[in-house]
Amino acid sequence: MTRTLPSTEARIPLDGGSVRDLRRDLYAAGAAAALVTAAVLIGRHIQDTDHTLRVDWPPLLASWGPHVGPGTPAAVLVAVAVVAYGPAVAARLRWRALLLVAWAASLAWTFGLALIDGWQRGVAVRLTTRYEYLQVIHRFDDIPGTLRDFTHHILIHSPGHWPAHVAGHPPAATLTFVLLDRIGLHGGAWAGTWCVTTGATACVAVLVAVRALAGEGLARRAAPFLVLAPAAVWMGTSADAYFTAVAAWALALLALAVTRGSLAAAGASGLLFGLTCYLSYGLTLVALIAAAVLWLGGQGVRKRPMLPAVTALGAAVVPVLFTLAGFDWWEAYRLLVTRYRQGAGGIRPYTYWVWANLACTVLITGLATAAGLRRTGTVLLRRDPADRETGRLALLVAAAALALLLADLSGMSKAETERIWLPFALWLLPSCALLTRPRAWLLLQATLALLLNHLLRTGW
Repeated sequence: MTRTLPSTEARIPLDGGSVRDLRRDLYAAGAAAALVTAAVLIGRHIQDTDHTLRVDWPPLLASWGPHVGPGTPAAVLVAVAVVAYGPAVAARLRWRALLLVAWAASLAWTFGLALIDGWQRGVAVRLTTRYEYLQVIHRFDDIPGTLRDFTHHILIHSPGHWPAHVAGHPPAATLTFVLLDRIGLHGGAWAGTWCVTTGATACVAVLVAVRALAGEGLARRAAPFLVLAPAAVWMGTSADAYFTAVAAWALALLALAVTRGSLAAAGASGLLFGLTCYLSYGLTLVALIAAAVLWLGGQGVRKRPMLPAVTALGAAVVPVLFTLAGFDWWEAYRLLVTRYRQGAGGIRPYTYWVWANLACTVLITGLATAAGLRRTGTVLLRRDPADRETGRLALLVAAAALALLLADLSGMSKAETERIWLPFALWLLPSCALLTRPRAWLLLQATLALLLNHLLRTGW
C-alpha cells in the first residue's frame, strides 16, 4: 500500500527549490564554516601564546590524532545507508516503525563513532577518569547523609572536594550512576552503555514533539538529520547524552499533553522537568523551549486548563524529595559559581569563548543546520499564514536557539560546550526539515562527524 504524503511534505520539494534559496543556504553554511575556521586559528594562537584556553585543539576539548578503529566500518556503513535511503525510508515507513528505526539507527551511529576510539577508550573508561561521576560511587554508601553534606565539598579548597563533574552538577547526576552500581551494573562499561542507549532515544523524543506541534511531514523530513547528527560524536560517551534524553522527553511529553489534552503526559513531563533541573543547573534554560511548546499548544491548554497545574505539580516532586533529603539546590549553585570564578579548571577568557562556543555548536549540529537556521529565520520574518506548520517549527527551533544564546552570554560555559549544550543543540536540528536536496546535506553532516572522530581524539 502506498502512503499518502502529509500536506507539508507535498509543499516542500524533496530535490528542488529555487537556485536563489539554495545559494543562500550555501552562504549560511559557508559563514558557519568560516566561524569554525576563525575559532581554530585564533584559538590556536591564544593557546600557543597565553595557554589560557586550556584545550589542546580549540575550540574543542580534543587533541590532534588521526586514527581508525573497530567502529570505523560500522559508522561508515550507517552513514552511507542513511544518506542513500534515509529520506525515502522516513517518508514511507509507518510512524511507529519510523520511531523504532530512528532510535536503532541513532544507536548504531553513536556506538559506531564511539568505537572508532576502541571499546576501552571510546566507552568503558570515559566515565571513570578523575573528573567523572564513577570516582565517588563509594562516597554514597549513605545516600541521605551524602546529600545533606553535598554542598560542603563543592568549593575547590573544601576538604574532600568533589571531582569537577560531580561538583558541577546537582546530585541526581551522580545518583544515577550510584543506582546503576547498586543494581549490579558496575563500572564504566555499563555507565557508558547506559548513556549511549538512553541518549539515542533523544532523537525519538524530538520527532514526537515536532510531529505533535508542527505536523508529521516535517517530523519525517527531520528524522534522517536527527539520526545522523554530528552531535553523536559527543553523545558517545558522555553523561550529557543521558541529560539530553531526559530533557528531550520532558519536552516531548509536554507537547503530547498540550496537543492531546493528556493529564498523564503533563504529569510525566513535569516529573522529568524536575529531574532535568537536578541533573544539570544549566538545563533550567529548557524552560524557554517548554514555554514555546505551551504557546504552540495554547488551544489544548485552553481546553484543559489544568494541564499547566498538573505539569507544575509533577515538576515539584523531584525538588521536594531532594530538599527533604537535605540538599539545597540554590546554595549548591551559589557555591558552584564561586568555585567557577575562583578558577577551577583555569580562568578561560570570555572574549574568546563567547563566540567560539558558537563554533562548537556548528561542529555538533553541522553545516546543514546553519542552512536550516537561515531558512528558519526566513520563515519567522515572512509569517506566511498559509504555511502554518513550518511557522510552528520555526518558533520551536528559535526557542532552542534563544536558550543556547542565553547559556552562552551567561559565561558559565566557557569551552566544552560541544557536550554541555547537547540538550539545546538537538532542537536546532529539526530546522533541516526545511532544506531541499536532503541527501547532499546529509552527506555533509556525515562527513563532518566522521572527520571529527577520525582526526581528533575528543575528550568525550
